[in-house]
Amino acid sequence: MNTSPEILEQFGPRESMDYDVVIVGGGPAGLSAAIRLKQLSAEKGQEISVCVLEKGSEVGAHILSGAVMDPIGINELIPDWKEKGAPLNTPVSEDRFMFLTESKSFTTPNWMLPGCFQNHGNYIVSLSNFTRWLGTEAENLGVEIFAGFPAAEILYGESGEVVGVATGNLGVSKEGEPTENFQLGMELRAKYTLFAEGARGHLGKQLINNYSLDAGKDPQSYGLGIKELWEIDPALHQEGLVIHTAGWPLSSDTYGGSFLYHLENNQVAVGFVVGLSYSNPYLSPFEEFQRYKTHPSIRRFFEGGKRIGYGARVITAGGLNSLPKTVFPGGALIGCDAGFLNASRIKGSHAAIKTGMLAAEAAFDAVTANRSGDELSAYPAAFQKSWLHTELNKARNFKPWMGKGLYLGTLMVGIEQKLFGGNVPWTVHTKFADHEYLKPAAQCQKIEYPKPDGKITFDRLSSVFISNTNHEENQPAHLTLNNPVVPVVTNLAVFDGPEQRYCPAGVYEFVDGDAGKQLQINAQNCVHCKTCDIKDPTQNIVWLNPEGTGGPNYSGM
Repeated sequence: MNTSPEILEQFGPRESMDYDVVIVGGGPAGLSAAIRLKQLSAEKGQEISVCVLEKGSEVGAHILSGAVMDPIGINELIPDWKEKGAPLNTPVSEDRFMFLTESKSFTTPNWMLPGCFQNHGNYIVSLSNFTRWLGTEAENLGVEIFAGFPAAEILYGESGEVVGVATGNLGVSKEGEPTENFQLGMELRAKYTLFAEGARGHLGKQLINNYSLDAGKDPQSYGLGIKELWEIDPALHQEGLVIHTAGWPLSSDTYGGSFLYHLENNQVAVGFVVGLSYSNPYLSPFEEFQRYKTHPSIRRFFEGGKRIGYGARVITAGGLNSLPKTVFPGGALIGCDAGFLNASRIKGSHAAIKTGMLAAEAAFDAVTANRSGDELSAYPAAFQKSWLHTELNKARNFKPWMGKGLYLGTLMVGIEQKLFGGNVPWTVHTKFADHEYLKPAAQCQKIEYPKPDGKITFDRLSSVFISNTNHEENQPAHLTLNNPVVPVVTNLAVFDGPEQRYCPAGVYEFVDGDAGKQLQINAQNCVHCKTCDIKDPTQNIVWLNPEGTGGPNYSGM
C-alpha cells in the first residue's frame, strides 16, 4: 500500500537507510541470499552491507511447509550444518505412497515409484524452526534483520529501475487516518533489491505486472496447503515415516493429495494440498482436509492424539513452464516469489536456498564492480547451468498432466518419470489461470461435509486459534476489494460465494445487512495464505501487507 502524497506532505520526508543489497522476506530464499552475500564478502575481503525485511513478528513466524527437505541446497550453502546444529534431526526411514478410495487404500510398491516420490537421504523438518536457525546464522555473519517490518511499497528510480522498498506506516486507523501513535514508514534504498516473499508475494506480483515478466509463460498454478501438527500415541509413531496419498476425498478431476510425516518426539505433521484450479465452487479445501483424516488408513494415527498446531499457505505448482523472467532493472525474484518449487517432489526449500545463493553471487559481483540498478543477468544464466534447472526441466510436465485428472495424470507422469527419467522431447502447457476454472454454482453439485467431532476433525475458528494469529484491530484492512459491489452481485449470485469456502481461516462471510446480503471480511483471522488473492473468480480481492507483526505466529510448523 503506497503512502499517499498527503501523508508524506504532513509527516515526511521519510527517513532513509542505504544498503548494498536489501532482501524482502526472511524465509529460506532470502536468508540464504543474505548468508551467501556475507560469505562472499568475507572470502573476497570486500565489505558489503545487507539487510533483510521480515513481515512476521520474528524470523520463522510466518513459515509453513510440510516439510521433507532435500539437503542438497544447505550442503552447498553451509557444508558444516550438522556441526552448527541445524535442526535436520529426522532422516526419512520409509516411503509409502497410497491411493485412497472412500474406505480402502492401495499402497504402491516402492519399486514402482518414480524418483520424484522417493525420499532416501532427505530429512523431515520443521521449516519454521529451520528458518529460525538460518536467521541466527545470518545475524552471526553481520546481516541486519528487521522482523515485524513488512515491505509495503516498491521504490523506483528516474529510469524505472527498482531502488529499494519502503516499510509500511504504523499507527494508522481503520479509516486510514493517522492516530497519536502514527509512525511514518522508512525507506530502505539499495543498489539491488531481492524479493523473497514466498508464493504470490504481493510486491512480486506487482513487479511481474510492471515489467511483464510473465510474458509468453504459462499462467502460474497454485495449490493450497493446509497443515496440522499433532502429538500422537508413541505406539503409533514411526520416526522417519513419510506417507503421501492421492485420491479420496477429492474427485478424480481435482488435483491434490496429502502428506503425513513422522517427526521426532512422537510428533506428526499432516497436511492436504488442493490445486486451486478446481472448478466446483462448493468445494472447501479445509473441509476436504478434515474429511481426509477420517479415512480408516489415516484416522488410526490420530486416535488418542492431540492437535497442537494449524496453518495454511499456498504453494506454486506451475514449475519451469510458469517461471517468469526473474530479473529486472535493480533487482530479482528468488525462491517461491518466482515459483521455483518442484511440485512433483512437493519440495521447494532446496530450490529457495539455491536461487538465493545464485542471485546473491550475481549481486555481489555487480556491487563490487560498482554497478547498480541494472539487470543481474548472471543470475538466470547461472540458473540455466545449475542442477536445479535440470531437476525442474525433468518435472516441467507434472502439474499440466495432473491437471488433466488423477488417472491420466498418474499414467503420464509414471511414463515420463519412471520410463524416461523426465527426459522427454515434449512439453505440456497450462492455458488458464486458477481463478478461470471456477464454474457457476448452477452447473455444479453441492458438497455436504460432516460436522467436526472436535477430536479428529475441527472447525476453522478453533484451528485459527492454535495458529496464534493476531492483527491489531484498529488498522486499515489488508484484504481489500477493487469493487465492493462485486462480491454480492457476481460472486454470490453466480458462484454462491466461494470465498466463504476456499478461505481456510473463516475470513469471508456473507451476512444479512440493511440492504440484503453483504460480504463481511474478518481480516483479523487471516493466516496470510494468499488463497483469496488467487482464487477469487473476479480477481476483485487484493491482499496487502498488514501492520508489522500481524498474522500467524507458527512454532514447529
